[in-house]
Amino acid sequence: MPDQLLFAIEVTLNGLMAGVMYALVALGFVLIFKASGIFNYAQGVMALFAALTLVGIQQGQVPFAHLINATFGTEIHYFGWTVPSLLAIALTVVVMVGLAIAVEKLVLKHLVNQEPIILFMATIGLAYFLEGLGDIMWGADIKRMDVGLPQGLNTVIDDTTFGWFGYGFFIDNLDLIATAIAAGLVLALMIFSQYSREGRALRAVADDHQAALSVGISLQFIWILVWSIAGFVALVAGIMWGTKLGVQFSLSLIALKALPVLMLGGFTSIPGAIVGGLIIGVGEKLFEFLVGPLVGGATENWFAYVLALIFLVFRPQGLFGEKIIERV
Repeated sequence: MPDQLLFAIEVTLNGLMAGVMYALVALGFVLIFKASGIFNYAQGVMALFAALTLVGIQQGQVPFAHLINATFGTEIHYFGWTVPSLLAIALTVVVMVGLAIAVEKLVLKHLVNQEPIILFMATIGLAYFLEGLGDIMWGADIKRMDVGLPQGLNTVIDDTTFGWFGYGFFIDNLDLIATAIAAGLVLALMIFSQYSREGRALRAVADDHQAALSVGISLQFIWILVWSIAGFVALVAGIMWGTKLGVQFSLSLIALKALPVLMLGGFTSIPGAIVGGLIIGVGEKLFEFLVGPLVGGATENWFAYVLALIFLVFRPQGLFGEKIIERV
């Protein structure tokens, strides 16, 4: 088999892995949009905040240390202990649930039945608030995340493909784990959305807040639930991206790559988030491989957005999104 074809297969496989990482972020957008009709601009910052909180707890960092030291003239930065990864993850989940409760109490509760643009603007404010809060709580320096996930070349795949083709495929262990976790999350969320009582209530709230209230559905509980789940998804995405790239404030920009994923898959489809992520991941890698050398490279920076623009023109609801029909 020609080396160029083997390299293209390797690029495709790595594109699939990257697509799963994009889809992890897109899942948070889909969950909140399905349940409340809100496009949550803060989802990327939630992933950043969750990753910062996890690393801070794990390393025994004192929250608001810089503010405390500046106020009282102290030099306290760490408690002097470290927290095991599983316990740190569990504590971070508690923090994200607390954040969901705070968002419902302080923001969403006062915006019932408001126009979607009002809710969208509220999430923009929330994004900037969380980014500033994360900076004050944990500091702005780049942090290394280590929760025990294996990284680097998968030697089994490398040895096997080298034995078959005389060319070893470079597949990252972290990407393989992210794929498995994303598949499990999607399956669990699909079952929850379709077959649980709370999942049906989520869809009812998305259709009409007032009607849902009139049949006894607690809007408060539903919004806390869906923002808690989205917070958990953000934590998973933050762990994966933080382990891969380091925990830094540019991590919040991964939400920008999730936008084309949503436009392709549809804002209301959980499977669409995965399919859209895979299309974007594979498409940008293959486009860079095939066309990049002809146009000077760096096509990965804009390919996804051009593809999303084409979808907006010809199929604005995405591949799996619900077609909206309005009678006037």
